Amino acid sequence: MAEGGNRGEQQAACGHDSYRSPLASRYASPEMCFVFSDRYKFRTWRQLWLWLAEAEQMLGLPITNEQIEEMKSNLDNIDFKMAAEEEKQLRHDVMAHVHTFGHCCPKAAPIIHLGATSCYVGDNTDLIILRGAFDLLLPKLARVISRLADFAKERAGLPTLGFTHFQPAQLTTVGKRCCLWIQDLCMDLQNLKRVRDDLRFRGVKGTTGTQASFLQLFEGDHQKVEQLDKMVTEKAGFKRAFIITGQTYTRKVDIEVLSVLAGLGASVHKICTDIRLLANLKEVEEPFEKQQIGSSAMPYKRNPMRSERCCSLARHLMTLVVDPLQTASVQWLERTLDDSANRRICLAEAFLTADTILNTLQNISEGLVVYPKVIERRVRQELPFMATENIIMAMVKAGGSRQDCHEKIRVLSQQAAAVVKQEGGDNDLIERIQADAYFSPIHSQLDRLLDPSSFTGRAYQQVQRFLEEEVYPLLKPYESVMKVKAELCL
Repeated sequence: MAEGGNRGEQQAACGHDSYRSPLASRYASPEMCFVFSDRYKFRTWRQLWLWLAEAEQMLGLPITNEQIEEMKSNLDNIDFKMAAEEEKQLRHDVMAHVHTFGHCCPKAAPIIHLGATSCYVGDNTDLIILRGAFDLLLPKLARVISRLADFAKERAGLPTLGFTHFQPAQLTTVGKRCCLWIQDLCMDLQNLKRVRDDLRFRGVKGTTGTQASFLQLFEGDHQKVEQLDKMVTEKAGFKRAFIITGQTYTRKVDIEVLSVLAGLGASVHKICTDIRLLANLKEVEEPFEKQQIGSSAMPYKRNPMRSERCCSLARHLMTLVVDPLQTASVQWLERTLDDSANRRICLAEAFLTADTILNTLQNISEGLVVYPKVIERRVRQELPFMATENIIMAMVKAGGSRQDCHEKIRVLSQQAAAVVKQEGGDNDLIERIQADAYFSPIHSQLDRLLDPSSFTGRAYQQVQRFLEEEVYPLLKPYESVMKVKAELCL
């Protein structure tokens, strides 16, 4: 993949007097921006015309080596100004570029686009772009999972208060909670890889998908037409092409692509919402730079702006799947052109948005900060209530009555809850139990009965098994790119 240039050059080229998409000018990586750039698109068109000519020549059409070499030497010689002027006159982007390519390849001009329809270059290029965009996203997602796996492994046994309905619940561990995030992202990684690998080339199909123009070129030789389709598909690096198309490849493909990206958006939104909630509790925070300003008015603030950005963009990503759903549903018969303008926007925006949130989430996951003392304090506040069942069982073993003990703890719990809720004090249930002679048989056991690690069940073991059996094997194909650090955009 060619380099996309640096961000400053991108912004300078756009200027400051007209609208620029924030995705391209502010957020997404230069590499992803380049995949959806005019240069990459139109260069790929020319490559497709070259592959078609090479295959047609090999199958016997009168195309000379000189014409092939002329096309090869001008793949990057794109006169964008001429193409724009041609399109303004012709109102047809593909023919504008046929003429522009032919202008710098006068000998090859008669055979450029021979037998093809606009969708030969348009749709096949889109599929090449989608594949390339997936190839950029997959290692980024793998790196996010890897960073979170490191975080989960390090804190697999750190007890923390669980929450259901955002109300205090049974204890879990910081690492186990992180594995909830990782599991969703692993599903996304598998889904993105599946859709990427399932991409099929449109291939060489002609105007309505019947290959009639190529059958005419090869004088009714069906075998040569099939060979032509197969040869160009292989040159483009695809394992297979659609057997059946209309003028376009089925727009159901775009639904598949944007559905898995929307699913990734949902995962990231949930993760970053959790981080925002934990930041409010002061238990876990995203990285915060030395000179970073949280608020223009309140200098003490440490707003979770990275997580907020991910949530904001993830919402946009999730909505984009509606576009291909509607587009696929209204493709009349062999095709209608009302898909074109919509696809120019939604496909690029989906990948640029996904690229941005993965870059940002990797940055977050590389610098997550945990505050164990705050976590411990919150656990200590809630643990006495959770420990009451253990205390009752210990009293019964010491010879006490379960019903009498239950009533004693009920009364003391109500008194302790009143201190917390009405007076704003700390939970003093354990102090009340220690001061009550009724519980003297188990006073020496209270420290053991209140050990937070005894309330986390198999969380530690689950983390270890999950990472070893499910996460690390999934990341193995991406080991060579794991050391790449995330660069946070503006």
